[in-house]
Amino acid sequence: MPPMQDHISSAFDRDLEGIQARIMKMGGLVEQAILDAAQALETRDQELADQVRANDRVIDDLEELLNEEAARVIALRAPTAVDLRVILSVMRMSANLERIGDLAKNLAKRNAVLMSMPAISGSTSQLRRMSRDVQIMLKDALDAYIQRDEALARDVIERDVDIDQMYNTLFREFLTFMLEDPRNITPCMHLHFIAKNIERMGDHVTSIAEQVVFLVTGEKPEEPRQKEDNTSTDLGLSSMQGRGV
Repeated sequence: MPPMQDHISSAFDRDLEGIQARIMKMGGLVEQAILDAAQALETRDQELADQVRANDRVIDDLEELLNEEAARVIALRAPTAVDLRVILSVMRMSANLERIGDLAKNLAKRNAVLMSMPAISGSTSQLRRMSRDVQIMLKDALDAYIQRDEALARDVIERDVDIDQMYNTLFREFLTFMLEDPRNITPCMHLHFIAKNIERMGDHVTSIAEQVVFLVTGEKPEEPRQKEDNTSTDLGLSSMQGRGV
């Protein structure tokens, strides 16, 4: 390889390494936001909830920086084939990570409201387990990205069904609590939207795993993602939506 071409190749490799290091840093911050938001909810720790909300700004700034760096690399290096897929995948992954961070922040926002209401037995511990499962999915999706592990990425995609099923179970439990005692309606509705936010986190993690499959194979997963969230057809949810909740 001629010296100039070798220099350009080395500079491009450094650019890619920098971009990938930032996406992993962003992923680590998002993982922690998921866990901290769920812990704050379970322990009614407002200080921790406030910290989650404050840290979301760092996640947002990282996404903006990643997009700027990716755009610069595309403009200066004109990458092709696999290299271009890497950059495009990182950009899409960062958008999903930013959205997961926003959803974690939404969980933290509801903490102060729930602290002023009676606790619903067992609900926050179940939400924390659901959050933990999503966080593990995210960790595995990021590991699959670093290792270019298509099998692990596809395993993450399949696990989203478990998150949907956990959400369905929680939804029905909240509905039962509301029917048993009208005083449970307001806290259970807040808890329902927290559960829905966690379920949506799982969807974004699945999108990240799909980007890994795209990166490795050049194609998106061929089969439509199976979804198990069937609460939209539940009369209880329809009733809540009818009230403008």
